[in-house]
Amino acid sequence: MKIFVNLLCALGLFALALSAHAEDHQQKQSIVFGVHSKTAPLEWRNNGVDQGFNLELMDRIGQLTGKRIVIRRKSFQQLLEDVHNRDSLIDVIAVVSPITVDRTLSQSDPIYATHAKAYTLQGKSFINGWADLAGKRVAIKKGAFVDVYISGKQQNFKRVDVDLYETGFQLLIKGEVDVVIAETFVARRLLPLYPPVRSSSDPLIYGAFNFVSNYKNAAMMTQINDALRQLKLSGEYDRLVNKWFGTGREKVDLNSAQKKMLSLAIFVSLLSAIGMLLTGYISLSLRKRSKALKGELAQRKKAEQAISKLSKQFQSVLDGIPHGVTLFNQEAQCLWSNDNNNDLLSNPDFHYIDGQAFNLTQALTDALAANKSQTTDMQIGNSYWQMQLHPIIDQQVVILLEETTEQHSLRQANDEASRLASLGELSAGVAHEINNPTGIIIHSIAFINDALRDLSEASNHYQKQNPFWTIAGLAPDVAISELDLSSQSIHEGAERISRIVNDLKRYAMPSLTHEYQPICVNEVVEVSLRLTANQTKIFNVSTDLLSPSPIVMGDAQQLHQVLINLIQNACHAIRQDADCYESGEHINIKTSVEDEHICLIVSDKGAGMDQATLQRITEPFFTTRRSSGGTGLGLSVCSRIIKEHKADMQITSRLGIGTVIKIRFPLTY
Repeated sequence: MKIFVNLLCALGLFALALSAHAEDHQQKQSIVFGVHSKTAPLEWRNNGVDQGFNLELMDRIGQLTGKRIVIRRKSFQQLLEDVHNRDSLIDVIAVVSPITVDRTLSQSDPIYATHAKAYTLQGKSFINGWADLAGKRVAIKKGAFVDVYISGKQQNFKRVDVDLYETGFQLLIKGEVDVVIAETFVARRLLPLYPPVRSSSDPLIYGAFNFVSNYKNAAMMTQINDALRQLKLSGEYDRLVNKWFGTGREKVDLNSAQKKMLSLAIFVSLLSAIGMLLTGYISLSLRKRSKALKGELAQRKKAEQAISKLSKQFQSVLDGIPHGVTLFNQEAQCLWSNDNNNDLLSNPDFHYIDGQAFNLTQALTDALAANKSQTTDMQIGNSYWQMQLHPIIDQQVVILLEETTEQHSLRQANDEASRLASLGELSAGVAHEINNPTGIIIHSIAFINDALRDLSEASNHYQKQNPFWTIAGLAPDVAISELDLSSQSIHEGAERISRIVNDLKRYAMPSLTHEYQPICVNEVVEVSLRLTANQTKIFNVSTDLLSPSPIVMGDAQQLHQVLINLIQNACHAIRQDADCYESGEHINIKTSVEDEHICLIVSDKGAGMDQATLQRITEPFFTTRRSSGGTGLGLSVCSRIIKEHKADMQITSRLGIGTVIKIRFPLTY
């Protein structure tokens, strides 16, 4: 019996040891990932399912490292305590670290960039920097990257610690704090819930999401970093970023979206029901009104007595009036007329100025029904008229006709001048707003160029140590060269934006003067073709340049802009499904000297233009490509530049044949 008991005890101890070994083995084959965020698109729970960028990224890392990812959802403060506790089951968490401060724990390469800003109540002044926080009560989330950033730094404001950014927003509403410094992804979700709160500063702290490991799992971070780098090299990291952070595809809280959609559907249903009731009421009213009008018109069809003859003296006075005067009854019978332009009323080409056909009987009926004078503008051919209808006694109407062609032309000219003046002011304002970001691009690309020159030497040194090292799948020297070409293209594009903006300003202020210099026309063609190589690479572009090159007095950058615009228009005019796309030559650029003029000719075999389009082609903001992003400023600015160079532009075009644009400069050399 004693032997049997000892045997059972031994079997039990063996089973416990085997279970502990299995549990320890399972823990070694898994990574416990602690999450706390409820903010899309990083991580959140929808219908009980955890999802988000961090979760999907960690899941891929687990696949590459051969470990199962176990999700544990806790509060942020609990996760901070767990990751510093060696006995905790939490292995890794995702937190934001300031880009200038490292955490004491082992952390991964940066995952995704973010920043923190100041948030205040509506109506408070804008915060330009840390100095503006002096003396204010500022809510700081304990343990967050804002807390890490300011730790150990001098603080001239009163700090109020909170457990959540949402707690800070609640204190802000109550007036217990003046400012909340919050991370942007969280604040973006909270702002719709707290309408009185607004963003009141530019980014104060820049940070990046990192995976942070427990002390006991520091070696695990090496595996995570290797997997993370492998995902970046394979392009799968970029796919995840585009999926969760791509333009126009930012993830939202699905539960909130469903509630909003339900509320919207209820509102639309109520609106539809009200619309149906209103439509029924209007329909019933219209039926009653139609019945009343039919009865009234039936009564007015009775014969009326003829009016007394006008005296000869009154007749002579009316005959001497240069305007047409005609008296009608309600049956559209002419009772009297001075015979001046009376025939217009029966002319089928005589119509309202908006194009609506004119019907004399209907006009008389409407005037009598309204029983008040009416004045309308009319048109026939290129002449304009003003027609006045005056109801008088016995259901009669006097019609006065006065020609207003000259007044109409003056009014159109005045309206056009006013519109162009407004467009000029608008263009100047838009140009001013574009200049600021363009300057930032030019300044930043200069720094990138300097950095590339320094990195080139480091790249050569590292390549000697690691011959198989690549950058974005390319050999280091090829990648550095491509980066250099890309930065140059960005710089050239930014400078071109700046030049276009200056041209837009110049269009608004055409009185500016220029000091022109001798310009080689052939060189203008070659530079413009290089700048438009990306657009013209699918077309067959030929050149016929006069040698030696003609010389004109002008501004090279402005002439580049003119020719670039003409080349781009030619590319847009050529449809890839057209017959000309399969033919030999698509676009031809020619320089020549003709009739004491230097000519720059751009011809294409595109769709061509009709006469109506040709008449408005240089009008500001007129474009046939509005749906594809056309602004209508291109040829307008080009026309302005050409006039400033004392040149002229001749345009000939036929539908289905193509377009030829000839710019003629005065011969000065």
